Amino acid sequence: MTWRGEKTIQDRLFACLPYALPLVSVIPFGSYLIAQFPPLQFLFVPLIPVIFIYGKIPFAGIVVFFLLFLLVVRNEKVPHFIRFNAMQAILLDIALTLCSLLLGVLMPALGQNLITETLFNIIFLATLAACVYSIVQSVLGRYAELPTISEAVYAQVR
Repeated sequence: MTWRGEKTIQDRLFACLPYALPLVSVIPFGSYLIAQFPPLQFLFVPLIPVIFIYGKIPFAGIVVFFLLFLLVVRNEKVPHFIRFNAMQAILLDIALTLCSLLLGVLMPALGQNLITETLFNIIFLATLAACVYSIVQSVLGRYAELPTISEAVYAQVR
């Protein structure tokens, strides 16, 4: 088990992969922003294979979630750096799922107005920023410290 030793290039690349999970989940929240700024959709071109798989396989998101959690996060043979980033991506995805459920309940009451558009844009931009920051930090071989989320990750990944 590698605690916080040297991170190989392979470890850095594998640490970036789990962030595809929250990036795919956040796309519906970006509908308003992408409609206003069409070039923004080119950020998601590398995710086309993942989006295709999610669209074709029922419950692909939950399957990927459990595979990541059980085979990566809980496997002490996997380097800590990869496990940390996988758990952080999972927690970001859980936060998005909770936002989606909450907005699904509130949307009929709020309607489609400036408030909902702003909420969607904030969720989209915050998740996009967190994922881009985490991917850049992973490529550099550093742990991405996201407030509250990283603390929960450290509690789960020993």
